[in-house]
Amino acid sequence: MSGTSDLPGTPELPGAWDLPGTPSGPGAGDACSEQRLTTEPPAAPAPAPRRTPRRGPADPVKALMHQHRDLCERAVDPLEIAAGLEAHGITDRTAARFRHRHVFSLAEEMYARVPRDEDTPRAVTEDTTPRPRATWLLRALLPGVSCAATVAALHQTQGQARLLAGIAGAVAVAVSLRAALTRGPLRAKGSPGSLVWTCWLLAYAVLGDGLLGAAASGGPEALPAAGPDSPWPITTIPVLTLALACAPAAWLAHSFGARARGRLMTSRGLEEFAASVRPLLLGTVGSFLVATAALLALTALALGEPAPYPQALALGALLFLARLLAVHGFAYAPAVILTATATAQATALATLFAARLPYCAFLATPVQALIDTWGPGTVPTLTCGTAAPALLIHATRKLTRASAHAERATRW
Repeated sequence: MSGTSDLPGTPELPGAWDLPGTPSGPGAGDACSEQRLTTEPPAAPAPAPRRTPRRGPADPVKALMHQHRDLCERAVDPLEIAAGLEAHGITDRTAARFRHRHVFSLAEEMYARVPRDEDTPRAVTEDTTPRPRATWLLRALLPGVSCAATVAALHQTQGQARLLAGIAGAVAVAVSLRAALTRGPLRAKGSPGSLVWTCWLLAYAVLGDGLLGAAASGGPEALPAAGPDSPWPITTIPVLTLALACAPAAWLAHSFGARARGRLMTSRGLEEFAASVRPLLLGTVGSFLVATAALLALTALALGEPAPYPQALALGALLFLARLLAVHGFAYAPAVILTATATAQATALATLFAARLPYCAFLATPVQALIDTWGPGTVPTLTCGTAAPALLIHATRKLTRASAHAERATRW
């Protein structure tokens, strides 16, 4: 044996030392070197793209202006924008999300950022509160004058002449009342239903107590007539008092609107404005009740009849609050309350007549008990006395809002 082939463990076949998959033969070393140089490690998997969290608008006020574009374009001062924002549910707490402490400062920024032409009116800085005018003051006096003349004619006439005087007086009072309520501080756009039920309440104030007392005793046996001895007596004091109270009602409504407008211009937040207007509203209602009570005493003294203070004051407060709410654009709730009040009075009358049917005497028991205990005036006192506080609570919520006073003052 000679050479390497004689060594133990040496393979006899050529190429046996080559590894599987390794090229052999001439140039095999160069091929292996080239393969090792050109082979690269496998690429690492690409990382998953990170999701960038969505951000809100960089300018939240701009987005709010786009949402309320019409409001910003037609507003003549920041107060109208503040009132419009409040009407859409934006409060001082909501304004903090727009980097403002209250709605008024937010409205000022929105108003300042609206592009305007040179002809567009600027914000009004001077007081534009309407001053009392002789025209609507005279109109407010007309219902009282015409009603007083009608009552005097009813007390001075008899028979057919009294009937004609009553019809002519009712027409005159209706015309003068329309003149007082269509112009001036008491002007409002109410529903026709409110007018119908208001007329019912006034008619009940004249005829209702007498009819209720007559029905409770089995009547009425005659037509209504003036005088306490009549089978169906007419009560003219409440209606005459309310007609005379149109003048103080117009003055107080004007004063309330003007002073609330002034508070709106000086307040720096919705809560501050509501807190300043609430005692103003309560003072206005209290002043009207005081004026009505004084007129009621004077009217009773002039006619020589007892003054029905509870029912007259309750009815006066109800009608004044209903009109004040309607003047500021809240006519739905007064219409509902007036309808419920008139329905309750009509139901009380209907139960007395329905009790005359067979087996229906029990229907008159509640009303009969009230009449026997406190008199016929209990029904209007309870109905109007319940409705008036309900409207007062509603008024303290609605009339203390900036949107109730933001409209521009109207020259009457």
